Amino acid sequence: MWFRRSRGPLVPTIAILVALAVLVSIAAGIWTDILWFSSIGFTKVYTTELVTKVVLFTLGFLLTAALVGSSLVVGYRTRPVYAPVTPQQQNLDQYREAIEPLRRLATIGIPVVLGFLAGTGAAGQWKTFLLWRNSVPFGTKDPQFGMDLSFFVFTLPWLRFVLGFVTMMLIMALIAAAFTHYVYGGVQLQGRGERTTHSARTHLAVLLAALVLVRAGSYWVDRYSLLTKDSLLLTGIRYTDAHAVMPTKAILAVAALMTAGLFLASIWTKSWRLPVIGVALLTITAVVAGGIYPALYQSILVKPSEKTHEAMYLDRSIKATRAAYGLDSVEVQTYQAGTTATRNQLRDDADTIPGIRLVDPNIVSPTFKQLQSVKSYYGFPDSLDVDRYRIDGKVNDTVIAVRELDLEGVPANQRNWLNDHTVYTHGFGVVAAYGNRRGEDGQPVFYEQNIPPVGTLGKFEPRIYFGEESPAYSIVGAPAGAGPREFDYPDSSPAGQKNNTYQGNGGVAIGSFMRRAAYAIKYRELKFLLSDAVNEKSRLLYNRQPLERVRRVAPWLTLDGNPYPAVVDGRVQWIVDGYTTTADYPYSRLQDIDNATSDSVTESSSSVRAISTGQINYIRNSVKATVDAFDGTVRLYTWDDQDPVLKAWSKAFSGTVRPMSEISGDLMSHLRYPEDLFKVQRSTLAKYHVTDPDSFYGAGDFWKVPNDPTREETGSAVYQPPYYLTLAMPGQTSPSFSLTTTFQPTGDRQVLSGFLAVDANAGTEEGKRREGYGKLRLLELPRDTTVKGPGQVANDINSSNVTSEAFTLTLNQFLNQSRQQGSRVTMGNLLTLPVGGGLLYVQPVYVQASGSSSYPLSRATVVAFGDKLAWSDTLTGALDGLFGGSSGAEAGDTGTGSGPTTPTKPPTGTNAAALDQALKDIQSAYDDGRQALKEGDFAAYGEAQKRLDDAIQRAVAAAPQGSVTVTPTPSPSASATATPSPTTSR
Repeated sequence: MWFRRSRGPLVPTIAILVALAVLVSIAAGIWTDILWFSSIGFTKVYTTELVTKVVLFTLGFLLTAALVGSSLVVGYRTRPVYAPVTPQQQNLDQYREAIEPLRRLATIGIPVVLGFLAGTGAAGQWKTFLLWRNSVPFGTKDPQFGMDLSFFVFTLPWLRFVLGFVTMMLIMALIAAAFTHYVYGGVQLQGRGERTTHSARTHLAVLLAALVLVRAGSYWVDRYSLLTKDSLLLTGIRYTDAHAVMPTKAILAVAALMTAGLFLASIWTKSWRLPVIGVALLTITAVVAGGIYPALYQSILVKPSEKTHEAMYLDRSIKATRAAYGLDSVEVQTYQAGTTATRNQLRDDADTIPGIRLVDPNIVSPTFKQLQSVKSYYGFPDSLDVDRYRIDGKVNDTVIAVRELDLEGVPANQRNWLNDHTVYTHGFGVVAAYGNRRGEDGQPVFYEQNIPPVGTLGKFEPRIYFGEESPAYSIVGAPAGAGPREFDYPDSSPAGQKNNTYQGNGGVAIGSFMRRAAYAIKYRELKFLLSDAVNEKSRLLYNRQPLERVRRVAPWLTLDGNPYPAVVDGRVQWIVDGYTTTADYPYSRLQDIDNATSDSVTESSSSVRAISTGQINYIRNSVKATVDAFDGTVRLYTWDDQDPVLKAWSKAFSGTVRPMSEISGDLMSHLRYPEDLFKVQRSTLAKYHVTDPDSFYGAGDFWKVPNDPTREETGSAVYQPPYYLTLAMPGQTSPSFSLTTTFQPTGDRQVLSGFLAVDANAGTEEGKRREGYGKLRLLELPRDTTVKGPGQVANDINSSNVTSEAFTLTLNQFLNQSRQQGSRVTMGNLLTLPVGGGLLYVQPVYVQASGSSSYPLSRATVVAFGDKLAWSDTLTGALDGLFGGSSGAEAGDTGTGSGPTTPTKPPTGTNAAALDQALKDIQSAYDDGRQALKEGDFAAYGEAQKRLDDAIQRAVAAAPQGSVTVTPTPSPSASATATPSPTTSR
């Protein structure tokens, strides 16, 4: 007995404690969110979103709970005083007896549960509500109804949600009412005579009339929804929709109104006969008029002459699609691509050739890591980025990466909470290499490198506290006078490292006990309260990935999957492109953005992602965002101030998006045309370059994006990515930083059908885009010419027997021998350039030795033009071989090799003889290595590199202290210090 009595308060106590724990956890989550948004100045975003969700949840909850609850209450209170004595009611007595003890709880509980579910669904529509609430006109009317497009983009989605939500509420209320009336005798399903009481009939008739009335509204609104109806031919209204479906929708709306009236009339007629007939007729009408009639209309009247009937609607779809995807101003040019290579053919393109990018950012990450990571706990993304920097007065295409912290590289015996979150807190510096140069041994030529930073980018804050690979959270900061705790970078001091204390304003201050307690709850970690590393000056850095930070402050944006770093005004800034999208633009073709933005890079890289937001039919790069790598500051800048969707969101979150005028000239110089937008546009343009409705209907001239031939070798068929290049399109007077792609016809033909480039250079003027930025130029190749596509060129390269002056082997022998000697050959990006009156293909070849510490080095460059192919150890040599001994232009890799290592100051003294011999050995090993490389003998090359390394070490040891510096000798034309070869940098 005592045991049973003692259990009485135990269960309620546990329940109360669990409820309190849940409430405290929720409160801690809300408070820490407010603290985080406040720390970066975007509190309004959080409060606007939260208030909108709360209001919608409350309305959804109250309306649903009230409607369902009232149905239960009315059904019970209007029950017959004496239930009819029938076998059916006698069977229900046992159910009434079982329900009665729980009736009051159910009367409250059921509406609350259903209201909670409905409220949650309503809160999830906060974006739809805000767009409707802050809608702005597009200034363009749809051709079918003559209404501004804002109705379809902003208002119609909200109307559809409201009608669907009300329908759901009425159905739940009707079920609740019918069940209650049935259980308590108000409605009988069997027996003779009157089966429904007047109260029950009135209650159910009102609910049914309201439900059918809402359905009438849905039929009417469905007419407008036809403008975004998707079909195989187009998105939008087609001939059958306009002439058969739309009239039947209007008829069904009127029929539903009449049926609703019949339900109300049944209150007085005291019979369900007329409403039942009305519902039956409405159902038959919906099946016949809404389904069978349009199908017959399509097959009998439209299909035989479909091309003629659909011409007008196809024309609407083509124009709307090109406008919605920003393709309505594409400059199209027929390009008579020549296929014959002659001497000096590239003379007119002398400005473009030096800008050809030879360094593949998707391959050289391991090379960057081996040469520039310094320590194992630093790393680089698996796919690097392409940008532009002005070096010695000249703008250079650059492959750049941030040296980020990689906790996986920290020794396992040093991994613990204290080190992970208070010691190893940040990365250090950036590494930049010329995009168009390669060292003598095939390594990138760095012009920003090492720790501390050495290079030409000037002084900037090198510490990377916010990046793509930053830890989940770090605790930084210390009181004045306290010793630095954070590992900063390795140095030559006795301690082997330099420590640092964070001096920025990033993160959330957690000096107070309450804040530490809140974050202890958030992260389920008591060390926030117990560790001496957390003090009154501590700051907590979290939500550190650039995409995550921008997504939280601008949840209405669709973000590009490839943020990139740039050194801007003395700080490292992450640049993120933001898009406004919708799937409700009338007549514009719907497409899956995930499929459109996927390519060989997104398939193989963890740092570049495809966009996964479902279907869209409208996109604008409306916002450029930056995230400061030191303090995490997020800034949103207007990039397309004519975008109505951006205007609507700017009204909803006023003050969060800065005007373009605040973009500095330095930042403007690093802004570029975004990849994902370009991928979506090229996917659309593959069909919608055809603007004639008749031709579009025939689909005979549709294109597709070629598969990446470098991935087809592995059996993976994925799209070739677009490439950033500096080039001059036909008709342009000077080269410009551009984003390019190729097209080929649909089907099995691998020839080239088109080449698309967009001007990606935003200029350098403060607050103003450069004129010409975003200009899309399409070269259409005549259908009667045959220019090899990327797949065919890749096949030629892999099977070529062409020799080169720089090598004693044929290209095929070079590739096969490299693969057979334990090395791995990786074909770099296959670039396409419209130069010399034709299309030039350029592909670097990377070779990587076996072993865990090996990395790919550029050993050769292959070029192709028409049916001719050439290769060499440099692009300049390959081009000269392709165009009869002289191409007429010099590439950027002319004379940029690092050369042999030599002393800059000959010393004297007792070690002079040893030093002299070491220097001779350096030259001998270097010459042997070059000869072995030309012959493709990588075993001999590796042995020569070992001798070179040994000779360098002997030279340094033999030289008097400070009298000799062993460095690579750059060519006179190099504008920045070249990088040592892999062996000399050990």
